Amino acid sequence: MIDTIEKEDNIISEEEAAQYDRQIRLWGLDAQKRLRGSRVLLVGLRGLGAEVAKNLILAGVKGLTLLDHEQVTEESRRAQFLIPVDADGQNQAQASLERAQFLNPMVEVKADIDPVESKPDDFFFQFDAICLTRCSKDLMVRVDQLCASRNIKVFCGDVFGYHGYMFSDLGQEHHYVEEKPKVVKGSNEANDGPEAKKPKVDPNETTMVKKTASFCSLKAALEVDWTNEKAKSNIKRIPSDYFLLQVLLKFRTDKGRDPQPDSFAEDSHLLLQIRDDVLETMGLSSELLPNTFVSYCFSEMSPVCAVVGGVLGQEIVKALSQRDAPHRNFFFFDGLKGSGVVDYFGSK
Repeated sequence: MIDTIEKEDNIISEEEAAQYDRQIRLWGLDAQKRLRGSRVLLVGLRGLGAEVAKNLILAGVKGLTLLDHEQVTEESRRAQFLIPVDADGQNQAQASLERAQFLNPMVEVKADIDPVESKPDDFFFQFDAICLTRCSKDLMVRVDQLCASRNIKVFCGDVFGYHGYMFSDLGQEHHYVEEKPKVVKGSNEANDGPEAKKPKVDPNETTMVKKTASFCSLKAALEVDWTNEKAKSNIKRIPSDYFLLQVLLKFRTDKGRDPQPDSFAEDSHLLLQIRDDVLETMGLSSELLPNTFVSYCFSEMSPVCAVVGGVLGQEIVKALSQRDAPHRNFFFFDGLKGSGVVDYFGSK
Protein backbone atom coordinates (compact mmCIF):
# COMPACT_ATOMS: atom_id res chain seq x y z
CA MET A 1 0.00 0.00 0.00
CA ILE A 2 1.09 3.58 -0.57
CA ASP A 3 2.00 5.04 2.81
CA THR A 4 5.10 7.16 2.33
CA ILE A 5 6.33 9.68 -0.18
CA GLU A 6 9.43 7.57 -0.59
CA LYS A 7 7.54 4.63 -2.13
CA GLU A 8 9.70 2.43 -4.37
CA ASP A 9 9.92 3.90 -7.85
CA ASN A 10 7.87 2.43 -10.68
CA ILE A 11 9.54 2.49 -14.05
CA ILE A 12 7.88 4.81 -16.58
CA SER A 13 8.42 3.66 -20.15
CA GLU A 14 9.04 6.07 -23.02
CA GLU A 15 5.53 5.37 -24.30
CA GLU A 16 4.04 6.19 -20.91
CA ALA A 17 6.18 9.31 -20.61
CA ALA A 18 4.74 10.50 -23.91
CA GLN A 19 1.18 9.56 -22.89
CA TYR A 20 1.43 11.36 -19.54
CA ASP A 21 3.67 14.22 -20.65
CA ARG A 22 1.21 16.95 -19.66
CA GLN A 23 0.56 15.40 -16.24
CA ILE A 24 4.26 14.92 -15.55
CA ARG A 25 4.83 18.57 -16.35
CA LEU A 26 1.93 19.49 -14.07
CA TRP A 27 2.70 17.47 -10.95
CA GLY A 28 6.10 15.89 -11.56
CA LEU A 29 7.58 12.51 -12.43
CA ASP A 30 7.59 11.18 -8.85
CA ALA A 31 3.86 11.79 -8.48
CA GLN A 32 3.16 10.03 -11.79
CA LYS A 33 5.28 7.08 -10.68
CA ARG A 34 3.22 6.73 -7.51
CA LEU A 35 0.03 6.82 -9.58
CA ARG A 36 1.51 4.25 -11.96
CA GLY A 37 2.01 1.87 -9.02
CA SER A 38 -1.50 2.22 -7.57
CA ARG A 39 -4.48 -0.11 -7.77
CA VAL A 40 -8.00 1.22 -7.18
CA LEU A 41 -11.34 -0.45 -6.52
CA LEU A 42 -14.40 1.43 -7.80
CA VAL A 43 -17.79 0.22 -6.57
CA GLY A 44 -20.87 1.27 -8.52
CA LEU A 45 -21.00 1.93 -12.28
CA ARG A 46 -23.82 4.40 -12.66
CA GLY A 47 -23.39 8.05 -13.65
CA LEU A 48 -20.99 9.07 -10.89
CA GLY A 49 -18.98 5.84 -11.08
CA ALA A 50 -18.45 6.29 -14.83
CA GLU A 51 -17.10 9.82 -14.31
CA VAL A 52 -14.69 8.64 -11.60
CA ALA A 53 -13.56 5.70 -13.75
CA LYS A 54 -12.82 7.99 -16.68
CA ASN A 55 -10.75 10.37 -14.56
CA LEU A 56 -8.71 7.63 -12.91
CA ILE A 57 -8.01 5.80 -16.17
CA LEU A 58 -6.90 8.96 -17.95
CA ALA A 59 -4.71 9.89 -14.96
CA GLY A 60 -2.80 6.63 -15.38
CA VAL A 61 -3.26 4.42 -12.34
CA LYS A 62 -1.80 0.93 -12.61
CA GLY A 63 -5.08 -0.93 -12.28
CA LEU A 64 -8.78 -0.21 -11.84
CA THR A 65 -11.33 -2.82 -10.80
CA LEU A 66 -14.95 -1.98 -11.66
CA LEU A 67 -17.29 -3.75 -9.24
CA ASP A 68 -21.05 -3.80 -9.78
CA HIS A 69 -23.50 -6.70 -9.56
CA GLU A 70 -26.52 -4.90 -11.03
CA GLN A 71 -27.87 -5.27 -14.55
CA VAL A 72 -28.08 -2.49 -17.12
CA THR A 73 -31.47 -0.82 -17.40
CA GLU A 74 -32.62 1.97 -19.67
CA GLU A 75 -32.26 4.41 -16.76
CA SER A 76 -28.72 3.29 -15.84
CA ARG A 77 -27.66 3.31 -19.51
CA ARG A 78 -28.82 6.89 -19.89
CA ALA A 79 -27.05 7.89 -16.69
CA GLN A 80 -23.55 7.10 -17.95
CA PHE A 81 -21.48 7.07 -21.13
CA LEU A 82 -19.47 3.83 -20.82
CA ILE A 83 -22.41 1.50 -21.45
CA PRO A 84 -23.37 0.80 -25.13
CA VAL A 85 -26.95 1.43 -26.22
CA ASP A 86 -27.58 -2.29 -26.83
CA ALA A 87 -26.38 -3.50 -23.40
CA ASP A 88 -29.72 -3.71 -21.55
CA GLY A 89 -29.79 -6.79 -19.33
CA GLN A 90 -26.00 -7.14 -19.16
CA ASN A 91 -23.97 -6.64 -16.02
CA GLN A 92 -23.11 -2.94 -15.56
CA ALA A 93 -19.41 -3.50 -14.80
CA GLN A 94 -18.89 -5.83 -17.76
CA ALA A 95 -20.89 -3.57 -20.08
CA SER A 96 -18.66 -0.62 -19.10
CA LEU A 97 -15.37 -2.51 -19.47
CA GLU A 98 -14.65 -2.15 -23.21
CA ARG A 99 -15.12 1.62 -23.41
CA ALA A 100 -13.31 2.14 -20.11
CA GLN A 101 -10.29 0.19 -21.33
CA PHE A 102 -10.30 2.07 -24.62
CA LEU A 103 -9.70 5.34 -22.74
CA ASN A 104 -6.18 4.22 -21.84
CA PRO A 105 -4.76 0.81 -22.86
CA MET A 106 -1.88 1.28 -20.37
CA VAL A 107 -4.22 0.84 -17.41
CA GLU A 108 -5.32 -2.66 -16.35
CA VAL A 109 -9.12 -2.40 -16.18
CA LYS A 110 -11.10 -5.36 -14.77
CA ALA A 111 -14.78 -6.06 -14.15
CA ASP A 112 -16.11 -7.82 -11.05
CA ILE A 113 -19.79 -8.81 -11.01
CA ASP A 114 -20.08 -9.93 -7.37
CA PRO A 115 -22.11 -7.97 -4.81
CA VAL A 116 -19.67 -5.89 -2.78
CA GLU A 117 -21.44 -7.03 0.40
CA SER A 118 -20.32 -10.61 -0.30
CA LYS A 119 -16.63 -9.77 -0.47
CA PRO A 120 -14.43 -11.04 2.39
CA ASP A 121 -12.34 -8.59 4.37
CA ASP A 122 -9.06 -9.49 2.68
CA PHE A 123 -10.50 -8.69 -0.77
CA PHE A 124 -10.20 -4.98 0.00
CA PHE A 125 -6.59 -5.23 1.18
CA GLN A 126 -5.20 -5.66 -2.36
CA PHE A 127 -5.99 -2.04 -3.26
CA ASP A 128 -4.30 1.27 -2.53
CA ALA A 129 -7.57 3.20 -2.67
CA ILE A 130 -11.25 2.27 -2.61
CA CYS A 131 -14.08 4.41 -3.96
CA LEU A 132 -17.61 3.48 -2.88
CA THR A 133 -20.68 4.77 -4.71
CA ARG A 134 -24.32 3.66 -4.32
CA CYS A 135 -23.47 1.79 -1.11
CA SER A 136 -25.28 1.56 2.21
CA LYS A 137 -24.05 3.44 5.25
CA ASP A 138 -23.23 0.18 7.06
CA LEU A 139 -21.11 -1.08 4.17
CA MET A 140 -19.21 2.19 3.82
CA VAL A 141 -18.48 2.27 7.55
CA ARG A 142 -17.37 -1.38 7.46
CA VAL A 143 -14.94 -0.84 4.58
CA ASP A 144 -13.62 2.38 6.10
CA GLN A 145 -12.89 0.64 9.40
CA LEU A 146 -11.28 -2.34 7.66
CA CYS A 147 -8.94 -0.16 5.65
CA ALA A 148 -7.92 2.13 8.50
CA SER A 149 -5.30 -0.27 9.87
CA ARG A 150 -3.85 -0.91 6.38
CA ASN A 151 -3.48 2.74 5.37
CA ILE A 152 -5.78 2.18 2.40
CA LYS A 153 -7.40 5.40 1.22
CA VAL A 154 -11.22 5.31 1.31
CA PHE A 155 -13.55 7.57 -0.66
CA CYS A 156 -17.35 7.64 -0.74
CA GLY A 157 -19.65 9.57 -3.05
CA ASP A 158 -23.15 9.78 -4.49
CA VAL A 159 -25.38 11.98 -6.60
CA PHE A 160 -29.02 12.55 -5.70
CA GLY A 161 -30.71 14.76 -8.29
CA TYR A 162 -29.26 18.27 -7.98
CA HIS A 163 -27.15 17.26 -4.99
CA GLY A 164 -23.91 15.34 -4.62
CA TYR A 165 -21.24 14.67 -2.04
CA MET A 166 -17.78 13.23 -1.57
CA PHE A 167 -16.15 11.96 1.64
CA SER A 168 -12.50 11.00 2.06
CA ASP A 169 -10.64 9.18 4.82
CA LEU A 170 -6.89 9.17 4.15
CA GLY A 171 -5.96 7.94 7.63
CA GLN A 172 -4.35 9.39 10.71
CA GLU A 173 -1.19 10.37 8.81
CA HIS A 174 -1.51 11.22 5.15
CA HIS A 175 1.80 12.50 3.80
CA TYR A 176 1.92 14.80 0.80
CA VAL A 177 4.03 17.52 -0.76
CA GLU A 178 2.89 20.99 -1.66
CA GLU A 179 4.55 23.50 -3.96
CA LYS A 180 5.14 26.85 -2.27
CA PRO A 181 6.77 30.11 -3.43
CA LYS A 182 10.37 30.26 -2.30
CA VAL A 183 11.12 32.63 0.57
CA VAL A 184 14.25 34.75 0.10
CA LYS A 185 15.93 35.97 3.27
CA GLY A 186 16.45 39.70 3.61
CA SER A 187 19.92 41.23 3.49
CA ASN A 188 21.79 41.81 6.75
CA GLU A 189 23.70 44.80 5.47
CA ALA A 190 23.32 47.79 7.79
CA ASN A 191 22.59 50.29 5.04
CA ASP A 192 19.73 48.23 3.64
CA GLY A 193 17.29 49.33 6.35
CA PRO A 194 14.75 47.23 8.28
CA GLU A 195 12.55 46.45 5.27
CA ALA A 196 15.38 44.64 3.50
CA LYS A 197 15.80 42.28 6.45
CA LYS A 198 12.25 40.92 6.19
CA PRO A 199 11.76 37.60 4.34
CA LYS A 200 10.52 38.09 0.79
CA VAL A 201 8.58 35.76 -1.50
CA ASP A 202 10.03 35.15 -4.94
CA PRO A 203 7.11 34.31 -7.29
CA ASN A 204 9.50 32.97 -9.89
CA GLU A 205 10.93 30.24 -7.66
CA THR A 206 9.13 27.48 -5.77
CA THR A 207 10.07 24.80 -3.28
CA MET A 208 8.40 21.50 -2.34
CA VAL A 209 7.23 21.29 1.27
CA LYS A 210 6.40 17.97 2.94
CA LYS A 211 3.22 18.02 5.03
CA THR A 212 0.98 15.64 6.98
CA ALA A 213 -2.82 15.68 7.33
CA SER A 214 -5.03 13.70 9.71
CA PHE A 215 -8.54 12.49 8.87
CA CYS A 216 -11.46 11.28 10.94
CA SER A 217 -13.40 8.12 10.13
CA LEU A 218 -16.70 8.04 8.25
CA LYS A 219 -18.44 6.70 11.34
CA ALA A 220 -17.23 9.65 13.42
CA ALA A 221 -18.23 12.14 10.72
CA LEU A 222 -21.77 10.76 10.44
CA GLU A 223 -22.42 10.12 14.14
CA VAL A 224 -21.76 13.53 15.67
CA ASP A 225 -23.34 14.27 19.05
CA TRP A 226 -25.24 17.45 18.20
CA THR A 227 -26.25 17.95 21.84
CA ASN A 228 -22.62 18.74 22.58
CA GLU A 229 -22.07 22.47 23.08
CA LYS A 230 -19.07 22.59 20.74
CA ALA A 231 -21.03 20.85 17.99
CA LYS A 232 -23.98 23.19 18.53
CA SER A 233 -21.73 26.20 18.10
CA ASN A 234 -20.64 24.89 14.68
CA ILE A 235 -24.10 24.07 13.36
CA LYS A 236 -24.41 27.27 11.31
CA ARG A 237 -21.36 26.45 9.21
CA ILE A 238 -22.55 22.92 8.34
CA PRO A 239 -24.16 22.80 4.86
CA SER A 240 -27.75 21.56 4.82
CA ASP A 241 -26.57 18.89 2.38
CA TYR A 242 -24.86 17.15 5.31
CA PHE A 243 -28.30 16.53 6.86
CA LEU A 244 -29.79 15.71 3.46
CA LEU A 245 -27.14 13.00 3.14
CA GLN A 246 -28.19 11.55 6.50
CA VAL A 247 -31.80 11.39 5.33
CA LEU A 248 -30.97 9.78 1.98
CA LEU A 249 -28.67 7.18 3.53
CA LYS A 250 -31.47 6.27 5.97
CA PHE A 251 -33.91 5.99 3.04
CA ARG A 252 -31.43 3.69 1.28
CA THR A 253 -31.11 1.53 4.39
CA ASP A 254 -34.86 1.29 4.96
CA LYS A 255 -35.95 0.75 1.35
CA GLY A 256 -32.86 -0.89 -0.16
CA ARG A 257 -32.89 1.66 -2.96
CA ASP A 258 -32.78 5.41 -3.65
CA PRO A 259 -35.84 7.61 -4.25
CA GLN A 260 -37.40 6.82 -7.64
CA PRO A 261 -39.17 9.25 -10.01
CA ASP A 262 -41.89 6.69 -10.78
CA SER A 263 -42.87 6.65 -7.09
CA PHE A 264 -42.33 10.35 -6.49
CA ALA A 265 -45.40 11.01 -4.32
CA GLU A 266 -44.86 8.00 -2.06
CA ASP A 267 -41.10 8.52 -1.75
CA SER A 268 -41.47 12.25 -1.12
CA HIS A 269 -43.81 11.57 1.79
CA LEU A 270 -41.41 8.97 3.19
CA LEU A 271 -38.43 11.34 2.81
CA LEU A 272 -40.23 13.97 4.90
CA GLN A 273 -40.97 11.39 7.59
CA ILE A 274 -37.35 10.24 7.63
CA ARG A 275 -36.19 13.87 7.75
CA ASP A 276 -38.28 14.48 10.86
CA ASP A 277 -37.12 11.26 12.54
CA VAL A 278 -33.42 11.72 11.72
CA LEU A 279 -33.21 15.34 12.86
CA GLU A 280 -35.27 14.66 15.97
CA THR A 281 -32.89 11.82 16.88
CA MET A 282 -30.01 14.28 16.47
CA GLY A 283 -31.76 16.76 18.71
CA LEU A 284 -32.09 19.23 15.84
CA SER A 285 -34.95 21.15 14.25
CA SER A 286 -36.51 19.91 11.02
CA GLU A 287 -36.19 23.49 9.75
CA LEU A 288 -32.52 22.73 8.98
CA LEU A 289 -33.84 20.89 5.91
CA PRO A 290 -36.88 22.67 4.39
CA ASN A 291 -39.69 20.60 2.85
CA THR A 292 -38.68 21.70 -0.65
CA PHE A 293 -35.65 19.37 -0.61
CA VAL A 294 -37.85 16.47 -1.78
CA SER A 295 -38.28 18.08 -5.21
CA TYR A 296 -34.57 18.01 -6.04
CA CYS A 297 -33.08 14.69 -4.87
CA PHE A 298 -34.40 12.14 -7.37
CA SER A 299 -32.22 10.29 -9.93
CA GLU A 300 -28.67 11.02 -11.08
CA MET A 301 -28.27 14.19 -13.15
CA SER A 302 -25.40 13.99 -15.63
CA PRO A 303 -24.07 17.54 -15.04
CA VAL A 304 -23.97 16.92 -11.29
CA CYS A 305 -22.22 13.58 -11.86
CA ALA A 306 -19.61 15.38 -13.96
CA VAL A 307 -18.90 17.97 -11.25
CA VAL A 308 -18.84 15.59 -8.29
CA GLY A 309 -17.01 12.92 -10.32
CA GLY A 310 -14.38 15.47 -11.29
CA VAL A 311 -13.76 16.44 -7.67
CA LEU A 312 -13.84 12.85 -6.46
CA GLY A 313 -11.47 11.63 -9.18
CA GLN A 314 -9.12 14.53 -8.53
CA GLU A 315 -9.01 13.81 -4.80
CA ILE A 316 -8.17 10.14 -5.42
CA VAL A 317 -5.39 11.16 -7.81
CA LYS A 318 -4.03 13.66 -5.28
CA ALA A 319 -4.10 11.08 -2.49
CA LEU A 320 -2.33 8.40 -4.52
CA SER A 321 0.25 10.75 -6.03
CA GLN A 322 0.74 12.42 -2.63
CA ARG A 323 0.79 15.76 -4.38
CA ASP A 324 -1.07 18.83 -3.06
CA ALA A 325 -3.30 19.35 -0.04
CA PRO A 326 -6.42 17.15 0.10
CA HIS A 327 -9.97 18.13 1.03
CA ARG A 328 -10.92 17.19 4.60
CA ASN A 329 -13.37 15.45 4.85
CA PHE A 330 -16.56 16.33 2.94
CA PHE A 331 -17.26 18.04 -0.36
CA PHE A 332 -20.92 18.91 -1.00
CA PHE A 333 -22.40 20.14 -4.26
CA ASP A 334 -25.74 21.89 -4.51
CA GLY A 335 -26.78 22.29 -8.13
CA LEU A 336 -29.49 24.78 -7.20
CA LYS A 337 -26.88 27.19 -5.93
CA GLY A 338 -24.50 26.42 -8.77
CA SER A 339 -21.49 26.02 -6.50
CA GLY A 340 -19.65 23.42 -4.46
CA VAL A 341 -19.11 23.69 -0.73
CA VAL A 342 -15.95 22.37 0.86
CA ASP A 343 -16.46 21.54 4.51
CA TYR A 344 -13.60 20.66 6.85
CA PHE A 345 -16.10 19.25 9.28
CA GLY A 346 -14.82 16.23 11.18
CA SER A 347 -11.10 16.66 10.47
CA LYS A 348 -8.58 16.70 13.25
